[in-house]
Amino acid sequence: MTRSILKILAIMLALAVAVLALMQFVRPSVINNNPPVVRQPAWTDPQAEALARRACYDCHSNETQWPWYAQVAPVSWLLARDVVEGRRNLNFSEWRGAEPGELQEVVMEGEMPPAIYLLMHPSARLTTSEKKVLAQGLAALK
Repeated sequence: MTRSILKILAIMLALAVAVLALMQFVRPSVINNNPPVVRQPAWTDPQAEALARRACYDCHSNETQWPWYAQVAPVSWLLARDVVEGRRNLNFSEWRGAEPGELQEVVMEGEMPPAIYLLMHPSARLTTSEKKVLAQGLAALK
């Protein structure tokens, strides 16, 4: 490579590093900021509740366990967006009821938890029998 190409690549790399460093100053307010639990569902099955806590609560409650990488932009932005959207769609900490058939369908068809979440949280992966228990527990919620 010629010297000018190497110089351009070095400048581009320096700019990329600078942009990544500056991105760290833009922090989503939701990260590490869980609102209080207002109203929880009346679980009738403790096993279903435990499964929901394991597989759903990080995005669908005010009890999110923020991993270390939630502190690093731009990953923090993606996590914040997912949690805000998840809480908006279904929040076990601000329970107002939900359509049980829809919840069962989402769990049984494997739409939740999403595959991208399972990459970093393999413990959230549900077996077929666990999906059935969770779906039945969700159907029984008031």
